[in-house]
Amino acid sequence: MSNAVRPKRVAVYGAGSWGTALALQLARNGIDVLLWDFNPEHVETYEKARENTHYLPGIPFPDNLHCTASIDKMLKHADEQLIVIPSHGFRSLLQQLQPHLTSSHSIFWATKGLEVGTGKLLHEILIDELGDNVPYGLVSGPTFALEVANGLPSAMTAAASTPELAQKIANAFQGGNYRVYTSDDVLGVELGGAIKNVLAIAAGISDGLGFGANARAAIITRGLAEIMRLAESLGAKHETIMGLSGVGDLVLTCTDNQSRNRRLGLALGKGQEVNAAIEEIGQAVEGAKSSHCIGLLAERAGVEMPICEHVNKVIYEGLEPKQAVKALLGRQLKAEF
Repeated sequence: MSNAVRPKRVAVYGAGSWGTALALQLARNGIDVLLWDFNPEHVETYEKARENTHYLPGIPFPDNLHCTASIDKMLKHADEQLIVIPSHGFRSLLQQLQPHLTSSHSIFWATKGLEVGTGKLLHEILIDELGDNVPYGLVSGPTFALEVANGLPSAMTAAASTPELAQKIANAFQGGNYRVYTSDDVLGVELGGAIKNVLAIAAGISDGLGFGANARAAIITRGLAEIMRLAESLGAKHETIMGLSGVGDLVLTCTDNQSRNRRLGLALGKGQEVNAAIEEIGQAVEGAKSSHCIGLLAERAGVEMPICEHVNKVIYEGLEPKQAVKALLGRQLKAEF
């Protein structure tokens, strides 16, 4: 890819592990990065230590990565605004940005999830708040923050409302051990990233109950079928779900304990209470919030998603994990395809 469309500056909202890892990748590519945290004390600590002492200790900031708690500074710093905060804060942040956006600004995100209560996808929230004239996109794929921060080989997909923005986003991240592919299927990339979190909870529950590799493989495979059914019914592309942001991300989060969603499932399978398990993890667990929203989407689309449905019942209705598994296995026989 040519460096011609690589942005010189990017503003990154969210100094958690994922936001910081992406900021590190951008900075290593020679981009001037401003990383935002809502807490001025965190900003001061990170700037002084020149590392994210809370989430990624020991990984130094390049000289072209700095932190701020000022949204005004963020908007003046760059045209490209990257949002990497939990999905429940997405609309609120857009509302803060809206009065100050200019025609030169574009917005993309690495947040995975849906809006609690409405079941809206993040691009729908953006259009609600900013209209459809602001170029937008997202990055997603099988990428754990710590591995990206350490420069280990990784690949992801950049999807956007215009081919030019998808190319610009991809060029911003491509470099070193980082490979980026472009897509025009924003919807498919969003759905893959949101639903796999719920399925990772299911895989974790199964492993927490001691059900073994066979059960985990079945959950991944039938979970992929659930993603595919919903995605295609909503107009997403089959090949997107079979790509990095679909099956790639699903396999990653269902099989490795770096996944917060899988860790939540493991805790639930071992009998831990939901809120206590989330508190112990200490970071946002998007799948816990998304499970109900995905149920709303599935209901509207008239699509069956039994694994996601039973994860939702475990989290919000107090269904015992063993009972959820029993109910899934006891469903009426049907053809696989």
